[in-house]
Amino acid sequence: MRGERTAVKIEGLKYLSQLLPMLDRLHDIGCQRDRAGNRELHYDQYCLLVLLFLFNPLVRSLRGLQQASQLKQVQRKLGCPRTSLGSLSEAVAVFDPERLEGIIGELLQQLPRRGSTGKGQVKQVLTAVDGSVVKTLAALAQAAYLRDKNGESHSAWRFHTHFEIDRGVPVRIDVTSALNSGKTDEKQQLRQRLQPDRCYVLDRWYAEFALWNDILAVKSSYVCRIRDNSNLSQVQEERPLSPAAKKAGLMRDVVVALGTSGHRQARPNHPVRVIFIETTPHAKRGGRKGGTAGPPSDGILRIATNLLDVPPEVLADIYRQRWLIELFFRFFKHILGCRHLLSTDPVGIQIQTYCALIACLLIHLWTGGKPSLRTYEMVCFYLMGWADLDELMQHIERLPAERISA
Repeated sequence: MRGERTAVKIEGLKYLSQLLPMLDRLHDIGCQRDRAGNRELHYDQYCLLVLLFLFNPLVRSLRGLQQASQLKQVQRKLGCPRTSLGSLSEAVAVFDPERLEGIIGELLQQLPRRGSTGKGQVKQVLTAVDGSVVKTLAALAQAAYLRDKNGESHSAWRFHTHFEIDRGVPVRIDVTSALNSGKTDEKQQLRQRLQPDRCYVLDRWYAEFALWNDILAVKSSYVCRIRDNSNLSQVQEERPLSPAAKKAGLMRDVVVALGTSGHRQARPNHPVRVIFIETTPHAKRGGRKGGTAGPPSDGILRIATNLLDVPPEVLADIYRQRWLIELFFRFFKHILGCRHLLSTDPVGIQIQTYCALIACLLIHLWTGGKPSLRTYEMVCFYLMGWADLDELMQHIERLPAERISA
């Protein structure tokens, strides 16, 4: 059993060599304006330098990346020339981030769908959706609206993320300004990118009836937390709870009529089921003093869904798995180092984001599971030349079987 797992992991390392020809396709992008033929930094080389930034904790700035490009070993291994700060900064004006989407799609096809969550009761792809904000020092006028308690201006960006729960990987990240309203509102961003045959797992910000209707219109479904003060008085059906449901902390299972009459968009156009899950209550704490500024909880999670035939304990487990996207945000910011943005230009930030997505997929393919900090560090040591292949494989061999197959 252990030898079989090791063979699979060795096979997974081939994806690093497979990535290079994928990036080769980008080589001539952005050369249309280079009539003299003297462009030195090409798109594929720029992406490799960004991946170097993501896989080397020592490099944490654009200037550090420029310094690394002067090293002969970096130039030899990445096939990149010595690069100036001006070339790195100018790159975002000529490179198209959308060209990386095809590479991401090809890597995603290599990942199996395990379908462990939902116990086979939900056939659609479980997809958690949420946004997370990264703040940087102000450099753009469009971000001047965001000021801290001391009145200092910051630049901030929101990363709208779609995360497949069963495969444990992000499949899409879109970058907008941090302002959560209008076109950059998380609900609007999701509405523009809805796909069929998915079950969207959402927090209470997405509790909007029109959005739920739109999700069903594309032949998908939702499992969404609603606010504690939601009006649930119009109960249409009270469902009995099984012993398994009670053991899972379920308190109630009902079909309700939500919204107000008299306006077509004020109500869901489908039956809505709400389950009540017992949890730990907590009060709102002030954010300025290090506390949580989020809304309080009365000790009951209210989860709305259009899935009428799925056991309530399965729905509770599906919503519990939404926490994986929060763990990914922590990995994205604190381990991959994406709290540090290499560019203040939206195009540059999107390229860095797509490269981070590629890095996550590569780690998943190499290790066969969700990466931990120790595994990420060992992959970095291997790619930096500090660890050889045998040492990396010994680390992967020691990973618990349940984590690898999760």
